[in-house]
Amino acid sequence: MDVLKSPSRIVIATRESRLALWQAEHVKARLETVWPGCTVELLGMTTRGDQILDRTLSKVGGKGLFVKELEQALAEGRADIAVHSMKDVPAELPEGFALIATLARENPQDAFVSNRYASLDDMPPGAVIGTSSLRREAQLHAQYPYLGVEPLRGNLDTRLRKLDEGKYDAIILAAAGLRRLGLAERIRALLPTEVSLPAAGQGALGIEACADRPEVAQWLAPLVDARTTQCITAERALTLALQAGCDVPVGAFCETRADGTLFMRAFVASPDGMQMIRSEGSAEPSSAQKLGAQLAEELLAQGADQILQTLRS
Repeated sequence: MDVLKSPSRIVIATRESRLALWQAEHVKARLETVWPGCTVELLGMTTRGDQILDRTLSKVGGKGLFVKELEQALAEGRADIAVHSMKDVPAELPEGFALIATLARENPQDAFVSNRYASLDDMPPGAVIGTSSLRREAQLHAQYPYLGVEPLRGNLDTRLRKLDEGKYDAIILAAAGLRRLGLAERIRALLPTEVSLPAAGQGALGIEACADRPEVAQWLAPLVDARTTQCITAERALTLALQAGCDVPVGAFCETRADGTLFMRAFVASPDGMQMIRSEGSAEPSSAQKLGAQLAEELLAQGADQILQTLRS
C-alpha cells in the first residue's frame, strides 16, 4: 500500500462573509493539526449569492449561486478545496466535482431571534417574522397563520442588523451559524424539529474538491465524521430524488438513534403552508441513500409531485 504523502500546501476557497470565513478558518485549524508541516491558506471570494440581496434565492438561481465561483477556483487550480455550509450545496454537483468530506454537525435546529418576544407563541396576530427560506415560511404559515412572514436576505450580520433596526419583530436563523460566531445569546428559543424541520444538511460543513484529485480526499479523510456523513447522505438523497432546490419548501432531517439506526423525517409543502405532505422512516446506516430515496418516493406518492409541478410551472 502506498504511504500517503503529507501535503505541503492546501488552499481553501471560501466566501467572504464572517460566517463563511469562520468555517474556513475552522477547517484550516483542523488541517494544520492533522498536517503540522502543511501551509494552509484561504482564498476569499464574493459569490453571486452574496451580491444579489434584493430578491429571494428561489427567484435568482437558487443555492448554486453560493458555490459557482468557488468551484471555478477549484477547476482553475487556484484552490484545492472549498468549504460550504451543506444546506447551501445543491443536491447534484456539476460534473467534475465531488463532496469529499462532511464534518461533525453543529446544532441543526432553527433559532427564534427577537428583541421583543420570547417565542413564536408569544407573538401577537400581525407581528412580522423575517426569513429567506420557503421551508421556514411554509411551516410558519401552517402553524402560525396569523403572523406575517416577510423576505429577509443578506449575511447573518446583515439580518441581525435589520432586526435591530426594527424592520421585523423576529427572524428565524440557523442556530449553527449563531453559535459558531459566538452569538448564541441572540437565540431566544430553539425551535423543536417538530415545529421547524431543518433543511437538508443544516448545521454541517462539507468540503468540495475536483473529482480527479483523489489525493485531496485523502488529505481530508481525518476530518470526516461518519455519523454526520450518513445522515447528510440520506437528506441529500431525498432532495436529489425530488429535484428540490430552494425554490421548493422541503424539509429533511435525519438523526442517529441510540441503537445506531437512522431515523429520518421529511416534508414537501406549498409556500402558503396550506398543503403539507410528510413522511418518515428508519434504516441501517449502510442504507442511508436508500432511506432518503424511499421517503422521497412516499412523498411523491402522497401528492408532492403536484406541489412540485405547480411551483415549477
